[in-house]
Amino acid sequence: MLHVYTGNGKGKTTCAVGLAVRFAGSGGRVHFFQMLKRGNSSEIKILKNLENIEVSCCENCLHFTYDMDEIEKKEVTKRHNEMLKNIDRLLSGGDRIMIVIDEFFKAYNSSLLDRNLALEIVSETCPNAEIVLTGRDAPNEFRKIADYISEISEVKHPFRKGITAREGIEF
Repeated sequence: MLHVYTGNGKGKTTCAVGLAVRFAGSGGRVHFFQMLKRGNSSEIKILKNLENIEVSCCENCLHFTYDMDEIEKKEVTKRHNEMLKNIDRLLSGGDRIMIVIDEFFKAYNSSLLDRNLALEIVSETCPNAEIVLTGRDAPNEFRKIADYISEISEVKHPFRKGITAREGIEF
């Protein structure tokens, strides 16, 4: 099954983390991939210590996409493609697993991964696998094949009052 958490609101990653914890708690194996994040978000500290959850981040992603130079974009794309190849390998095993790809849509929409490979992997039918994708602006090609779509909208956010991201809440 394909799960999509998208929209402009806060909580897409949080939803995916909650689902991953639930799946791991049921005895399932979770592989949690963070694209465009280097692994310093608070949830990663906990996920790395939980049984049945493996975490992979983009450690060489040091900037937001709009601040990346071409060299950093190439390095980040290379790391994301390595993640995709690992995901493809995991899905071919036939095990009961959950694959979470956090910030997938930002990486996909910014062409910071092999888009054809990404769509091919996510489109594969794997009866024992749950694939969870997060990020703003989920493209139609993923909306069409998704089994679940949660659109998270921003109604009100403290950032609009000039309050910056807070550790443990936004990261």
